Amino acid sequence: MRASGEPGSPSRRGVLKGAAVTAGTAMAGLGGTAHAAGPRDCSTTARMGGTAITLSVVDGALRWSATRDGRTVVDTSALGLTLADGTVLGNDVTLLDDGRGTVVHRTWSPVYGRNATVTDHYQERRLRLRDAATGIPFGVQIRAYKSGVALRYVLFGTGTAVIADELTTFAFPAGTTVYSARDEDAYVPVPPGSIPVTGTSTTDNGPLTDLPLTATLSEGLIACVCESARLTYPRLMLSSVPDAPNTVSAFLMEHTARGTGEVETASTVPTPFATPWRAVVIGATHAELVDNAELILNLAPPNVLPDTSWIRPGKVFRCELTTAAGLAGVDFAVARGIDHIEYDAGWYGPEFTTVDATTPIAAIDMPSVISYATSHGIGVFLYVNRLALTDADALFALYKGWGVTGIKLGFINDGTQSMTDRITAWARTAAEHELLIDMHDDVRPSGLERTYPNYLSLEGVRGNEQFPTATHNVTLPFARNIGGPLDYTICYGQSRNKTTNAHQMAMAAVYYQPLNFLFWYDKPSKYATPANWPGLPWFHAIPTTWDESRALAGQIGEYVAVARRSGTTWYLGAMTNETARTLSLPLTFLAPDTTYTATVYADGTPGTSPFRTPVVVSTLSVTSANTLVAALAEAGGQAVILTPN
Repeated sequence: MRASGEPGSPSRRGVLKGAAVTAGTAMAGLGGTAHAAGPRDCSTTARMGGTAITLSVVDGALRWSATRDGRTVVDTSALGLTLADGTVLGNDVTLLDDGRGTVVHRTWSPVYGRNATVTDHYQERRLRLRDAATGIPFGVQIRAYKSGVALRYVLFGTGTAVIADELTTFAFPAGTTVYSARDEDAYVPVPPGSIPVTGTSTTDNGPLTDLPLTATLSEGLIACVCESARLTYPRLMLSSVPDAPNTVSAFLMEHTARGTGEVETASTVPTPFATPWRAVVIGATHAELVDNAELILNLAPPNVLPDTSWIRPGKVFRCELTTAAGLAGVDFAVARGIDHIEYDAGWYGPEFTTVDATTPIAAIDMPSVISYATSHGIGVFLYVNRLALTDADALFALYKGWGVTGIKLGFINDGTQSMTDRITAWARTAAEHELLIDMHDDVRPSGLERTYPNYLSLEGVRGNEQFPTATHNVTLPFARNIGGPLDYTICYGQSRNKTTNAHQMAMAAVYYQPLNFLFWYDKPSKYATPANWPGLPWFHAIPTTWDESRALAGQIGEYVAVARRSGTTWYLGAMTNETARTLSLPLTFLAPDTTYTATVYADGTPGTSPFRTPVVVSTLSVTSANTLVAALAEAGGQAVILTPN
């Protein structure tokens, strides 16, 4: 159990006992007639498309479980919240109202995304409960989608509540492997009870892993634990549980991710209040898991921006910190189909000693660069370290006045409730000034890009600032990318890459990254002779948001193939780990009775190291009846453009 709340925090027990039982009953559809102390044993199940989640009270204790097609995804697991005064909601409860189930079936259109239309189809059930010792009423909602399950807690009353801990656990079947990673570390496949101990004296410490957490289950199932709708609440990590080798439990972060800021052992929330959704995205196959990632968006609050016409996802090129480099970057962007340029850390001085981000260094004539970019239809992003965000409203207003289109916020290490609030406020304030956002460094997704669509991307990933292994790269589509967009920084022709160039190219189709930084460590002059770089047309052509997406094949840590459509053109990316392999990919997703020209960017004869493996370009004619045979070198890949004739 965590420590109690800060001195002076209102007693959660007193607040809720004094509230009317019926107050806030409209919250999240949990209303109903209150009854006297009810049964201490009950159960309700939500089902959709072969997926089921069951919420139970067993001798007064809250429990839950989930299945897919009758197979266990999460075995019987605990639920509950600990309040700052020590009250535990969930250990000893009686049923007030089991409420009727609700089925929702609707579609909605995101401003941008993996698909032009998203289907939101679920069955919801809920229990309204009372803590036996204190009389505090609260509720639990569960939802079943074909693509997964979700649950959250609801606190009633009007006023505030102080939450010290969340007791949600996930008991996986025997034989489960989880892919654990923290911050920007590599993934470690381990049993749930063997998550490595990490952290320092200034951070949360223990056998902890960040979300999303992917678990490979028995009988071929795969699941990914994520969170959605995290507002006014700490970030969730998961921890191994002593003497429970197949179980992980919720851990609400008390420190920011890298140990900056105040320690927060409890969170004061306004009531009525719904906690973030704890979602389990489920795939009958590993490829299906990739296609089911939109579950996180369906659980997030809808878009709150009345006008989104100014929001422009796309590709970005980072410029060196001079006026000439900015102007050359604009020319390169125009020539190479790139949408934005960016000045990164240092454009206003050393980022950890300069807190004034309003004056460019002498080497950059910012008005000239922005004017030149704007006249050519190219946007400009500016990097800002968190230390310079003391007055975000004034700073963002200034940038908007300059003609800036987006900001990249650096060293935004979330975790505590106050950091969640700041990140939300920065997204909201940026939207008020019509600025796009790319959030770095140790941040994690929770569906905020649906609520604030100007929040285009976030890092929280081991990308090409660390030049990861091919195995890591083919883990990401089934892990970090399930939770939301990522900023990987693709490199083409970089000698530090541990992969082939075709592998790097394929990332632009495989990963969902609506703001895609390309050619990260390079200058326009490197590509001055396009004939030396046969992959350039691929990067020129490929968009970053999509009308339709299909995962074609995959196995976490082994290989992946994804096809995405923009208009009538499909873009296909395939990647493998350090094992060369040949994939047979049926093209049944293509329009019937239509012939396509496939432009294939493939691995050539392997070089002395993967990055020296050349890209070989060929074309062929295909239809939906054909199967594409993709030969991938060690740490290799393949990128294909399929254009209807």
